[in-house]
Amino acid sequence: MASRLLASQGRRAAVWAVGGGGGRGGRAATDSLPGVGASSRRSIIDMSYSAHFMDFKGSSIPSSMRKLVVNKLSPDFREAASLQTVAVPTPGDADLLVRNRFVGINASDINYTAGRYDPSVKPPFDAGFEGIGEVVGLGLSASSRFTVGDTVAYFSSGAFAEYTVVPAKESVPVPAARPEFLTLLVSGATAYIALKRLGELAEGETVMVTAAAGGTGQFAVQFAKQAGCRVIGTCSTDEKAGFLKSVGCDRPVNYKAEDLGKTLRRECPRGVDVVYESVGGGVMETAVNNLATKGRLIVIGFISGYQSESGIPPFGGRTLPVKLLQRSASMRGFFLPHFMADYREALGSMMQMFAEGKLVCEVDVGDSAPEGRFTGLESVFRAVDYMYSGKNLGKVVVEVAPPSVSASKL
Repeated sequence: MASRLLASQGRRAAVWAVGGGGGRGGRAATDSLPGVGASSRRSIIDMSYSAHFMDFKGSSIPSSMRKLVVNKLSPDFREAASLQTVAVPTPGDADLLVRNRFVGINASDINYTAGRYDPSVKPPFDAGFEGIGEVVGLGLSASSRFTVGDTVAYFSSGAFAEYTVVPAKESVPVPAARPEFLTLLVSGATAYIALKRLGELAEGETVMVTAAAGGTGQFAVQFAKQAGCRVIGTCSTDEKAGFLKSVGCDRPVNYKAEDLGKTLRRECPRGVDVVYESVGGGVMETAVNNLATKGRLIVIGFISGYQSESGIPPFGGRTLPVKLLQRSASMRGFFLPHFMADYREALGSMMQMFAEGKLVCEVDVGDSAPEGRFTGLESVFRAVDYMYSGKNLGKVVVEVAPPSVSASKL
């Protein structure tokens, strides 16, 4: 994912620096051979390879594109970001130029626009963390692994654009530009690694997943079930409850129709062994109050507070140390960029499970949204609002619509 950091400590892990590149079809300035006159000079290193690897005519790469740029720090995405028209970037030697087909929406998008991850990053900067699309240009070094027409997914900054430059070494080859693969990059990886490294799941334990029908919750439910656990999942509608049952959730809890705390006390008298928590506030308090002895609560976020000025929801934590001590329980935070050593294994494992039909990757492209499907970069604003309204079922994804490319080879 020069790129900006997802977090000050996670910058190198999650957002990789983009190498510079020369102009399209340009030649490098080099020394001439000794004894050769000026009239017969030629470059020792011929950099015209860029004409081959930036196939403008064959892949119909336009001269300009649209992207979302953060101009003001704010948790209000519409206030922070604007759609701008800029020149299509040229990839450096080790980079790919990707024509985005789909980009993913994350709850943390507004934490990024608010400047909460890295206070040193100042506007303007590019928005968006993940995308999938086709390679339409690449540098010489990158051509050893990729070629024009390959499909790749990536977890990098600047994804909310029609074209994005991505380091080749951080790009993941995928069979097709399907949005299902996009769900695995952040949402799936978060659930996989967090439960494996921090959850320490054991067969027969009870696991509760909050916001279970959302982008990452859907995966936490499935991974917990695969580990032989009893799974409880919170959601806000009967439709979502039905979906949760279809992916293995033993006890969906529609918190708008029943009291979560009373349900847990009645049905889990010994408490919950592991909580995968992303809501915060009162939901987190309920989770803490219902932890089992030696229970583990994994904090992967607190979306209920992200839209506030502080970004943190109210939490009555004065007695938290006592409650944890009484149960020998623990609470641990999880931030994906800090676990990048586990990323490749996680992604490979999930790709294999999906290929074998052992993993459901639910995508919400806005078909049921008031204004319809999320198509085009301008719909990113609607998609963020839609997710924060709690209406999504699965991972929210936007289908990017680049300029018409009737002559495209892709």
